[in-house]
Amino acid sequence: MNVGIGLPIGDPATLLTWAQRADAGPFSTLGLLDRLVFHNPEPLVALAVLAGSTSRIRVQTEVLLAPLRDAALLAKQAATLDRMTGGRLVLGLGVGGRDDDHQATGTDKRTRGRRLDGQMAVMRRLWSGEPYGDGVGPIGPAPARPDGPEVLFGGFKPAAIERVARWGDGFLAAAALSWAGGLFDTARRFWKEYDRDGEPRIVAQVNVALGPDDVVHDAQAAMHAYYAFTGMADRMVAGMLTTPTEIREAITGFTDLGADEVMLYCHGLDPDQVDRLADVL
Repeated sequence: MNVGIGLPIGDPATLLTWAQRADAGPFSTLGLLDRLVFHNPEPLVALAVLAGSTSRIRVQTEVLLAPLRDAALLAKQAATLDRMTGGRLVLGLGVGGRDDDHQATGTDKRTRGRRLDGQMAVMRRLWSGEPYGDGVGPIGPAPARPDGPEVLFGGFKPAAIERVARWGDGFLAAAALSWAGGLFDTARRFWKEYDRDGEPRIVAQVNVALGPDDVVHDAQAAMHAYYAFTGMADRMVAGMLTTPTEIREAITGFTDLGADEVMLYCHGLDPDQVDRLADVL
């Protein structure tokens, strides 16, 4: 089982410390959330900096809100980061659920799913080296992988999970162990219906905080502020894993469900959590 670390967003200046410790440890991936109308760092910019300060660990958006961005520019940015990291970029994509994010970019939240499908058609075409179209030529550079960086899609509804089979390489599931299995099965079912080879890569995400009470309280407060717009922040914070036993059991549970990777998302700022989590593994 691969295990990655989701990075906190409260202080971008601390992320180099997190990244370098994770790169030296047993972790597979660094993940970073995306919002626009919030104080989080922009993920592609931040992950580019972190990739330059590490040597082997993958860098992953989870999830980048693609409908807020221009497809051609996003394709170029992703291909550049993928090429310069030797294929270490994993592009996790989603549609975004906050009204203010869409208002700030002038995008229509009601058509965000259709917009993402259109963006994927453009990006897959550009990553393969084909012209943009309508008299506009190719947009490089070529990514490290011939068909572009690995793409994961997050979501819970069938239409979102179907996108995994239509356009992606895998599924990013920010779901509790108790109901993640059904989502995994849905992703695998669509994969077969689209006659894709093999199976989708399945990446689970769980929220964790490991350390003294002040570390846990910091994480809980940060997570609550981030997810307040959902109206379910209290319930989500209650599901945060705060002991080595809980974290080990979650990793084992997701392994039993067939997940390929578990992202341990840390909302608290204390970078010593990297070492504590390494000890858990």
